[in-house]
Formats: sequence, C-alpha cells, structure tokens
Amino acid sequence: MRGPGGWWHRKSTPAKFETYTRWSFHFLAAVEVPSIGLPAFGALGAALGTLLLGLTAVHATVSQGLDWTRGRRPQPVRLLWTLAAVTAAAGLTALLVARSEPDSDRLASATGMVFGIVVVVGAGISALGMRGGRRIAALVAGYGLTSCVLAFALGVPWFAALITGGGVLVGGGFIAFTAFFSIWLLDAVYALDEARETRARLAVAEERLRFGRDLHDVMGRNLAVVALKSELAVQLARRGRPEAVEQMVEVQRIARETQREVRDVVRGYREADLGIELAGARGVLAAAGITCEVRGEPSGLPGQVQSALGWVVREATTNVLRHGNAGRCAVRLETREGRVVLTVENDGAGDVRGSGGSGLAGLRERLAEVGGTLEAGPADGDLFRLVAEVPLAVQEVPA
Repeated sequence: MRGPGGWWHRKSTPAKFETYTRWSFHFLAAVEVPSIGLPAFGALGAALGTLLLGLTAVHATVSQGLDWTRGRRPQPVRLLWTLAAVTAAAGLTALLVARSEPDSDRLASATGMVFGIVVVVGAGISALGMRGGRRIAALVAGYGLTSCVLAFALGVPWFAALITGGGVLVGGGFIAFTAFFSIWLLDAVYALDEARETRARLAVAEERLRFGRDLHDVMGRNLAVVALKSELAVQLARRGRPEAVEQMVEVQRIARETQREVRDVVRGYREADLGIELAGARGVLAAAGITCEVRGEPSGLPGQVQSALGWVVREATTNVLRHGNAGRCAVRLETREGRVVLTVENDGAGDVRGSGGSGLAGLRERLAEVGGTLEAGPADGDLFRLVAEVPLAVQEVPA
C-alpha cells in the first residue's frame, strides 16, 4: 500500500473519520483567511489587515480539542481563553476601525465582514474544547450578548447592535452544534469499532468455554469414578481380596473409555461444517455492515475437506472483523483438477496483514495435515486475498 494514498489506506475507519473531522475544522479556520484577507487588505491597509489575519490564525489551533475528547491531552483551558481573547481583540479592532471613518461604506463593509466571520467562527469552534450542551449554549449566548453590548457601547444603533448579537448567536450556534455533533459522531465511531473488537474476542472466548464445558463433563465424571474405584482397589488389595483385580480392570476400562470420549470431544471441536461456517460468516459480516457474497456449494465434498476449509472460513471471517476496514467480502468455492480451492477477498486492507500471523500459521498447519496449502497477502489495490487449496482425495500427512 505504498504511494500517495498509502497513508490514508493504512488508517483504520475511526482514524479516517477523525482525520476528516479534524481537517474540516482546519478548513473552516482557513476559509477565514481569503474571506477576511481580500476586504481587509483592500480597505484597512496592509498593516491592519495583516494584524487581523494573524489573529484569525489562532482559530485553527482549537482543533486540538479533539485530542482532549479522545483522552490524549488535558482539556485545553488556556487555549480556550486565548481564543476568546484573540476573538475579542479582532472583533473590537474591527469595530474601532469602522468607528474611525463612519461615513466610509467600503470600510464599514470590510470591518463588518471581519467582525462577523471572526466572532461567529470563534464562538462556534470553542465548542471543540467543551462538554455539555448547556455549557456550549451558555458560551455561544455569551458571545452573542457581548457582541451586542460592545457594538452598542461603541455607538452602533441599538437595532443594528441587536442584529449583530443575533447574527453571532445564530451563526456561532450553528457552528457549535456542528462541532458538538461531529465529536459525538466521532465517539460513536470509536465505540462501534471497539464493540466489533469485543464481539470477535467474545466469540473466541465463548468457543473456548464450550470446549471447556464439554471436556469437564467428560473428564469430571469419569475421573471421579476412577478415583473411587482405585481407592476401593487399594483397600481390597491391603486385605488380600481378589476383587481388587476386578476393580483395577474396571479402572482400565473407564480410562480407555475416557480417552475415546476425549478424542470425540476434540474431534468435534476441530471439525467444522463448511456449509454452516459459510452461512455463519455471511450473517456475522452482514451484522457488522460488511457485504458478503458467497459463490459455490460445499455439498458433496468429503467431510475432512469441509472440516479443513470450514476452519479457513472461520479464521478469515475473524480477520475481516478484527482487522482492516472492509466494506465488502467475497468468498468463492470451486473445484480445479482434483483440488478444492477456497478464495476469500476483502477490501479495506489498510493495515496489511502479513503471512506470519499466529492465526494463519495455525491454518497452514491444519491444512498441511490433509495435504493442503494456504496463501494470504495483499492483492490489487486495497484488497486482501486468502487462498486455501485442499485435495479432494484427502490423505493425512504423517507427523
């Protein structure tokens, strides 16, 4: 995934959304420069125009509040106070310049644009560093009220001052709501990603618990009987009773029966029905919002082939859920020249998974036992492809 867009493809879905959100607010602050720059330089002169442009550059730094929302830094209290001071300074400067030449329509238009954009953006973008709807509403209301009072104090007619405060309230409130909703949505994306990871881990843990319960049911009962009969045999042997031999023969029988039952449990745990695994993969991926297309029918395949490939489907599904940012997954099952080929492809392979993972290594060992092979790695674009081949006439490879 090298190339100009490789850095983007390597990001997880939450990281991509965070980058998009962060740069959206950077862009919002950057828009102030051309919006203010043209009228400021033309009407206010180079020195004053440069000062106002420098003041607006501080707005872009408030996007660091996103780091606070993700727990990566403390709440940027000083940055918020700095933003408020810079916004107030820029707005006050614009009003004072407009008051210096009240008869200049061009100057009034330029300063009005500077005041409106700087104060509205400053009021709205401050929401990135705050929590709670009431606090954000109070902050925006404070900006609007201060703008109204300040404009009226500098000689702006009361109706125009009221319009100014209302404009700041509405504009700043809209940007603040956008910031608040963006942070909420970012938190939801991270929470969903964590839930997906948790679901995959719970599936593995549930399977381990099932195996543990089955093994406990077999071993617990039989070992209890073995212990009792062994104790009885010891007591009979100490008394010189011939029945001790019969008891030990029974212990041997129970031990062999236990071995057989344990093998059955392990065999049932190791064997996987390919049809059930394919249906389960489609359902699990669909629940995660991933489109899954399955082609090919497993019916008629030997049991050992289905078991081996069923484990491949199970591991591949887990990888799609736990890694990358897949939106689509395709599974193809076909027979080629006496070999069954299972291909699993998914997009969104941002964090390219190598071929040395423990899960894939375990699959290679499992397939090697039946003469099969496994290949996995990045394919065209951002695809990840896994190909497993198993001979139809399975012959177990000796250890």
